[in-house]
Amino acid sequence: MSLLLQPFTLRQLTLRNRIVVSPMCQYSAADGLANDWHLVHLGSRAVGGAGVVFTEAVAVTEDGRITPEDLGLWHDGQIEPLQRITRFITAQGAVPAIQLAHAGRKASTWRPWLGKSGSIPVGDGGWQPVGPSKIAFDPKHTAPTELDETQIKHIIQTFVDAAKRSLTAGFKIAELHAAHGYLLHQFLSPLSNQRRDQYGGSFDNRIRFVLEVTKAVREVWPEELPLFVRVSATDWVEDGWNPDETVELARRLKQLGVDLIDVSSGGTASSAEIPTGPGYQTRFAERVRQESELATGTVGMITDPAQAEHILRTGQADLIFLARELLRDPYWPLHADDDLGGRVATWPAQYQRATHRDQPIHESDLRD
Repeated sequence: MSLLLQPFTLRQLTLRNRIVVSPMCQYSAADGLANDWHLVHLGSRAVGGAGVVFTEAVAVTEDGRITPEDLGLWHDGQIEPLQRITRFITAQGAVPAIQLAHAGRKASTWRPWLGKSGSIPVGDGGWQPVGPSKIAFDPKHTAPTELDETQIKHIIQTFVDAAKRSLTAGFKIAELHAAHGYLLHQFLSPLSNQRRDQYGGSFDNRIRFVLEVTKAVREVWPEELPLFVRVSATDWVEDGWNPDETVELARRLKQLGVDLIDVSSGGTASSAEIPTGPGYQTRFAERVRQESELATGTVGMITDPAQAEHILRTGQADLIFLARELLRDPYWPLHADDDLGGRVATWPAQYQRATHRDQPIHESDLRD
């Protein structure tokens, strides 16, 4: 039987398969509120057979949004629209999951399809970003205000508060976003963190903020439910965050009760040259899995079911996170079942008459 299509259990939660809808920003919310777009976008991937359906990065503070159109969970009024989504995802047999994030110095930017880049001026609806140090991401981004220790403690509490709201909203997995050059990653990387206090300098100091956020969230996240952390295994820049540090961070996160490391890469250095290609990040997930003895997920140019199956069978990862491929084909998991001969996944009853072209046409088909 295909490993890709087998159930996978973390704590007391069993996933119907090992296919995960990776967090993908939609830049389609108003005031952080989920709407019909999010319901249909996420719901269709649940109908399509994925085991886990992640939201996009959900901001824990209003100024922690990447764009003004990001989802948020910084106040209770944002819970109910998400409940509608989690109910639908659950009803389709998938697990609803949320990624909690703060954009840090990469906040207050334009939606990508507007053809603009960099920070939005305050006069045009933008705001002043914050970060570990007063270092802009690139010349088009505003230099952030350096967070003091009181502000750092406040942000930790906003992650806790958002995690509590996530539970009320019906999510069963929470993931902390410490990758792609956003705030938690900014503290990890010496490229963006040049502080001289207990949150900067040495490795132990640079990981302190991530560990404190994780510890605080794990304390309020139910014992029976899993907690993930997404990391960038490397900045792809000399003297940046690197795979050795990622492995050691994973070991520390395991001690705090993290159940899976979602391994990606890059995002802190605008000048990084990333050698992309099919499965280009799986080697990082494999190393973290082997050396930290934590479950891992892998993402990045995984497009073919046989490729995903190979990753699992060779021990490179435990879960397959798909992004662009699931934008192209929301029903990829169901097609994968056909391709791998698993006969495990079931097309929705409403669609089954269209899944076998060799079946005779019935009178009900003529009503379409």
